[in-house]
Amino acid sequence: MRQSPKSPSAKSLRERPLVLATAFAAMIGAVTLIGSGSGGSAQAQVAAKVESQTRPNFGILLDPPTRTRPRHRQRRWNYGEHHPGWRPPLPGPILGQEEIVLIDCGGNSGSGALEHAVARVRPGGTLIVRARGGPCVGWLNIDKPMTIMGEGGFDRRDWDRHPAASIQAPAGLPCMTVAQGVRVEVRDIVFESRHAGQAACVVGYGAQLIFHRTGFRHGGDEAAIYADGGLIDIRGSVIEAATVAPAIIADSATLTAHEVDISQAITGIEIIPGPGEPSRLTAVHLNGTEAQHTFGPRSIGLLVRAARNYGRVEVERSRICGYIDGIVIEGASVDVRHSRICRADKGAVVYNGELSLIENRIRATEVGFGVVSGRAVANDNTFSRVQQVYYAEPRASVDLNGNRVYTRANLCRPQLVPVWRDRYRLIYPRHQGFECVYTSYPGNWWAEEEGWYGIGYYDDAYQWPGYHDFHQGWGWYDQGGAYVPDRRYFGDDRWGQRRSGGGLFGGGPRRR
Repeated sequence: MRQSPKSPSAKSLRERPLVLATAFAAMIGAVTLIGSGSGGSAQAQVAAKVESQTRPNFGILLDPPTRTRPRHRQRRWNYGEHHPGWRPPLPGPILGQEEIVLIDCGGNSGSGALEHAVARVRPGGTLIVRARGGPCVGWLNIDKPMTIMGEGGFDRRDWDRHPAASIQAPAGLPCMTVAQGVRVEVRDIVFESRHAGQAACVVGYGAQLIFHRTGFRHGGDEAAIYADGGLIDIRGSVIEAATVAPAIIADSATLTAHEVDISQAITGIEIIPGPGEPSRLTAVHLNGTEAQHTFGPRSIGLLVRAARNYGRVEVERSRICGYIDGIVIEGASVDVRHSRICRADKGAVVYNGELSLIENRIRATEVGFGVVSGRAVANDNTFSRVQQVYYAEPRASVDLNGNRVYTRANLCRPQLVPVWRDRYRLIYPRHQGFECVYTSYPGNWWAEEEGWYGIGYYDDAYQWPGYHDFHQGWGWYDQGGAYVPDRRYFGDDRWGQRRSGGGLFGGGPRRR
C-alpha cells in the first residue's frame, strides 16, 4: 500500500510565525553589529538630520531668505526686432522739475492742459502762455513761486485792438488762487472771468501778487482781485470789473498801484490797512458808473476801512471820477496830493481818522469834503461847483489855508453896496481859509476832468454881467444888479462928488 505525505499539524502551524520572528530579529541584530562595527558617527548624523528637518524654525518664518535664482521672465513681443533701427521714446518730463514751460492754448476747456503745465514748472520757474487760437481755459491753483508770462506783450492804451495772451476761468470758478506765502509774478496776460458768479478772479491768502502789464475782464458779485494779507503790486494794468463789489480788495494787505485804470465797478478800491507798509496809489484812474445808491452798496471811488492797525494810504497824481463819494475814510490816515476828484456829490468824507488834501482839484455838487469825527487839513486846493467847501461836526477838527473856489452857489455870490445915488459896487465875500475866484474856469483843467468823458465845457465861476469892464474901472451896477456901462468916468471918479458949479446940485464925478 502506497503511503501519502503527511499533512502539517496544528502545532506546527502555530510554531511557524514564532520561527519567522526569531529569524527577523537575528537578521536585525546582525545588521546592528555590522553598523556598530563601522562607527557610531553615521547613526548620529542621520538622527541629527532627521531632527533638523522636523524641528520648526521660527527664524526662517520671520525672515525668509531672498530668492537666489532669478524669476523666469515671460518673453514679450519686441517692436525693435520687427522694425530694425527703432529707438524707444525718451521718458516724459518729471512734474515740478522744468525751468521754462511753454503752453499753446486754443479754447481747451476741460482738457487740464493749463493745470498740467503749472504742475510741470519747478519752484521759481516760468510759464509762458501762447494763445494764438484763443484763450487758455482753466483754473491756476499755484502753491509754489513762479512767473507767468504772455507771448506778444500788453499795452493798456489799446489792449482791445491788440489782444494779448489770455487765461479764461471756467464759469463760476476763479482764474488764479495763490497759497500762503507764495510769490507769483504775472506779465503780459489778460484774465477773463465774465461769468464768475460768487468767485473772484484772483485770490491770494497771505501771498505776494505781482502784476505788470495785465488786463482783467471780470463780471460777478466779487472783486476782480482779492488779497487776504500779503501784498498786491499792480502796474501798467487795466481792470474792467462789472461787479457790485470793489474791483480790488486789500484786506490787511499792502496795495501798491501805479498807472492802473479801473472802470465799471460800483466801488473802485477797498483797503483795510494791515501791519505792513503804507498802501500807495500813483497815477491811478478810477472811473465810476455814477450809480445812485437808492439801493445796494454806495458808489465810492476809494474806501479805506478801519482795522486793528491804524494804517496809512497815500494817493498821488490820480483821478477819481464818477462816484457818489470820491474818498471815504472810516479809520485810517489818508494823504492825497496833486490828484483830481470829479463828477461826485461829495469829494471826500471822513467818518473817523485823518485826511490831508494838498494841491488837489475837487469838483463836487454838494460839498468838497466833510468830517464827522477826526481831523482834516486842506491846503492850496481848488474846489469847483460846490455848495460848501467843507462840512464839520462838533467832534471834527478842520484846518484850511490858501484854497480857491469856483462856484455859482450863494457861497461866492457878491453883494451890491450903494456908493452914490443909484450907483452900486460889488463887494465879494471873505472866508476863512479860502477865497472865491470870479474868472473863468481854465479849459485845460476841464479837459483833464469831465472833458475826458466827452462832456462840453461849463464855466463854474460866478460871473456878473460886465464883470470884466467893471473891474477894469468902467461903469457901475444899479439896484437890481444890472451893469451900466459908462466910458465917461474911470476908476474912483465914478464914485466921487461933482465939482462946484458942475451941475444943478454942484457936484458929480469927474470925467476922464
